[in-house]
Amino acid sequence: MIAKNTITFWDKVIFDQFEGVDGVAIKFACITKQSHTKTLVIIPGRGESYTKYHDVIFSFYNKAYNVYILDHRGQGHSGRLLDNKNKGYVKKFQDYVDDLTFFVNNIVMKQNINKPYLLAHSMGGAIATRFMQDHPESIQAAVLSCPMLAFNTGILPKSIAKMLVNTLVILNTWLGSTPWYFLGQKDYKVRKFSDNKLTHSTSRYHNFITLYNNTEALQLGGVTSHWLKESVNAQRVIFSDLQKLTTPIIVFTASADKIVCPKAQYQFCQALHAVAPLKHPLKAPIVFRGAYHELFFEIDEYRNQAINNSLDWFRQN
Repeated sequence: MIAKNTITFWDKVIFDQFEGVDGVAIKFACITKQSHTKTLVIIPGRGESYTKYHDVIFSFYNKAYNVYILDHRGQGHSGRLLDNKNKGYVKKFQDYVDDLTFFVNNIVMKQNINKPYLLAHSMGGAIATRFMQDHPESIQAAVLSCPMLAFNTGILPKSIAKMLVNTLVILNTWLGSTPWYFLGQKDYKVRKFSDNKLTHSTSRYHNFITLYNNTEALQLGGVTSHWLKESVNAQRVIFSDLQKLTTPIIVFTASADKIVCPKAQYQFCQALHAVAPLKHPLKAPIVFRGAYHELFFEIDEYRNQAINNSLDWFRQN
């Protein structure tokens, strides 16, 4: 729930945009204070917008951080890429990374002296990891919350799921002029709270659902097969280029996550520690027992732990 004392705070937020890859308008928000010496870049997940992160931004700004957050291409307030604005699509996953690179180098660092900290969620975690591989000296320390390092394919083996995605992409190329939804994916539709797998918090769930229902520009449906193929390829690169990650990183895992694969997060931490144990002292993620995917929008028990653990990690680095 949005605290009453954040109402005037939101009025101080600056909203702007820059030109991303292929001229796509990338919208962002930031709030700074001259006395703040620390900087945080927040990288949201798929389908999210900086508007949803109102309370999270306030929590870190209130701890003396200058805070910057962008809406990824194809979602939020940023430019959409297809005629059907509901379809989750990106031409190349690297486009997300290149947008973030411009954001950090030309906006965040132009306004701040010290290297920023980074907080990334889900798809944002995969984007952030690829960014840190491409630019290993750019970030002071990072928190990856339920990063999208592999998908939760349920009972379907990952090899079969990957083959299915590739087959659908090929068929789409042969038979269609626009990207198809992946099987079962549809235009924007609200789930009842009882059916949601994002949070146990009724108030926070209804807050962001109300926001999206009242703001058509924020609405996003399911993903295309092409988006899945690009994301799977990015996940492969993340694990093949682990030695490029020199930024101190910790990972948060939600044990009841049904959106992404917690097992991949364990594998990521173990492999990182093996490559550079001093930079990555934790051999396993920090586990939030019983939590769903969106830790920063969970019930207070989980949300407060996520905020406090993030602040502790940044203080250590």
